[in-house]
Amino acid sequence: MGIQDIIEGKKQWRAHLARVKALPPDYQIVYKEMQRYLFKVGPVGLADGPLLPGIVDFFEEGVAAGKGVSELIGPDVAAFCDDLVKDSRTHAESYQESLGGKPGAEEGQHP
Repeated sequence: MGIQDIIEGKKQWRAHLARVKALPPDYQIVYKEMQRYLFKVGPVGLADGPLLPGIVDFFEEGVAAGKGVSELIGPDVAAFCDDLVKDSRTHAESYQESLGGKPGAEEGQHP
C-alpha cells in the first residue's frame, strides 16, 4: 500500500464521517453503536468494505422517507448487526484457521 492509497483512504473515511454527521442525532447515535459493535465482532474488511457506507446509505433513505431509526432496524442493534454480517468471515475465524483449527472447534481438538 503506497502513500497515495493511504491518503485516498483517509479522504474517503473523512467523507464517510461527514455523511454520518449529516444524519439526525438519533441516527448518529445508533450508527456509532453499530460501528462499535461491528468493530468488536470483527468481520474481515470492515474498514475498507461496503458495509459501513451501506449502512449510511440505508439510514439516509430512512431519513428521506421520514422514518425513525428504530423503525428501520428494530429494537435490538446487536441483532440487526449480526444479521448484516452473518455470512461474513471474521478475524477470529481467520486466526483460528491460521492455528490449524476450524472455526468453532473445541479447544484441544485439531483436525
